[in-house]
Amino acid sequence: MLRLGLLLLALIAANMLATRFHAPLDLTAEKRFTLSPATKNLLSQMDETAVVDVYLKGKFPAGFQRLSEAVREKLQFFQNASGGKVVFRFEDPVAGKPDEEKKAIIENLFQKGIEPMMLNQQNDEGYKEQVIFPYALVRYKGGELPVRLLERHFAMSPAEQLNLSEAQLEYKFASAIRDLGRSGHKPDVAYIMGNGENLSYGTWDALHETLPRYYNLDTVDLAGSFYIPTRYKAVVICKPTVPFSEKDKYKIDQYVMRGGRVLWLVDALQANMDSLQKTETFLTTDYGLNLDDMLFKYGVRINPVLVEDLQCVSIPVTVGYAGNEPQIELRNWQYFPLLQSAGRHPIVSNLNFVLSVFANSIDTVGAPGINKTILLTSSKYSRTSPNPVRVSLSMLRFPPRTELFNHPYSPVAVLLEGQFQSVFQNRMAESFVDMMRDSLKYDYKPKADTPGRMIVVADGDVMLNDFSSTRGPMEMGYWKFTQERYANKTFILNCLEYLTDESGILEARSKESRLRLLDAGKVKATKTNWQILNLAVPLGLVLIFAAAYIFFRKRKYAAH
Repeated sequence: MLRLGLLLLALIAANMLATRFHAPLDLTAEKRFTLSPATKNLLSQMDETAVVDVYLKGKFPAGFQRLSEAVREKLQFFQNASGGKVVFRFEDPVAGKPDEEKKAIIENLFQKGIEPMMLNQQNDEGYKEQVIFPYALVRYKGGELPVRLLERHFAMSPAEQLNLSEAQLEYKFASAIRDLGRSGHKPDVAYIMGNGENLSYGTWDALHETLPRYYNLDTVDLAGSFYIPTRYKAVVICKPTVPFSEKDKYKIDQYVMRGGRVLWLVDALQANMDSLQKTETFLTTDYGLNLDDMLFKYGVRINPVLVEDLQCVSIPVTVGYAGNEPQIELRNWQYFPLLQSAGRHPIVSNLNFVLSVFANSIDTVGAPGINKTILLTSSKYSRTSPNPVRVSLSMLRFPPRTELFNHPYSPVAVLLEGQFQSVFQNRMAESFVDMMRDSLKYDYKPKADTPGRMIVVADGDVMLNDFSSTRGPMEMGYWKFTQERYANKTFILNCLEYLTDESGILEARSKESRLRLLDAGKVKATKTNWQILNLAVPLGLVLIFAAAYIFFRKRKYAAH
């Protein structure tokens, strides 16, 4: 009895210690159960409690149930790493509510950026539609942000999309807590004006909806400024159409030399779908932006070509008439490529397609001390056409010949990192340098003091949104003819986050959760063997144990 009591006390003591002091042992190759150092650092510095409402609760198919459990597991890790400052709860916001109240709840959630999803489930009576909300709402420091739990990727199966969603949970929750925690100290970002940059309805989503949520957004007119203040963590140059003067280039160059970061979204060629409304054909022309020498010095060259790609979106075209009624069909428009990620860099890791409009290609060139990382490319079936390019709707009447698209994976977006050298090196007049130093207290710098970053995208339309006469401005990346959303907004936000944030939380985007699927063919071929094994082995072990027990029992009592 004494030994039994001591064993019981030891088990109770071990259990109490395990509840207070425990550490997970992650044996997975991809470290799926381990938070990144940047996330742990963020959570350890929380000075208030974050409340997370998860709306993914209910009776779901196995895949969604697994996602719900993965969310619970990840938030439990957050709670442990933050010392209990992350509190979460699961709820179905419309369960048990009358129809009128459901409509009000759905409308309220929609205003917060939480969109319902219709899920079709098969039961004994047929198919049943269920409204689900694959979102969470994070509340912290007086603000709230929605977190989309389900990722969409056109190139993935439903199982792969759910797997990707699990892999992105850490980054999504960590970035939401970070953004809410710095709500009063958002990074300053400037939108550059003065060279014909778009400021109409086409930038409504970027400048009025998306970027102000995460940044203190300002505008800087190059013509009316002596220099770009270094308080801006990054500047955005979006689709300029007027050539840059040497003075304008000098202001950008010296901003870079002082540690500024730049997101370039530049079109080399003038090409516009509006030109096809009156006639079915137009020729491209060069904008002549006078940026070639500058970008070449930094490490890239935007080529005066148009990328044509069989991986593209569709546009409506008239293919004939039935009486007086035009017959309209959607046809693939190869000048609107769907760009794909070129690697595992956190900016584009697991990124869906990015919609582009009359994109150019980029070449990387030699620049001492500059590392180049290609972010976005065209697909395997693409080609480039040199300026002037004859763009005609008549090409939609004929099926494209795949063998002609023989210039695969043309780079369209490139990340540059390193110590940049000034494009004005050995070109500055001493009188001008003296005037800047004496009058403005602004010394000329021939080389950057510290390593910098910039991203060059050879398509100014990536950050623009479309417009509808009935709905008004739409989202970045939304294609109204097929009602599909592409990853333009995510790409732009990832670019700016990488340029402005030094915490390294973006690294969690590249975390991978591998989907280890069974070989269906092998399972079918060996099904009978495994069934026999699963039945025979347990029964055999029981029989062996019973025979041994009877044998030793007989032997024991036979001795007496």
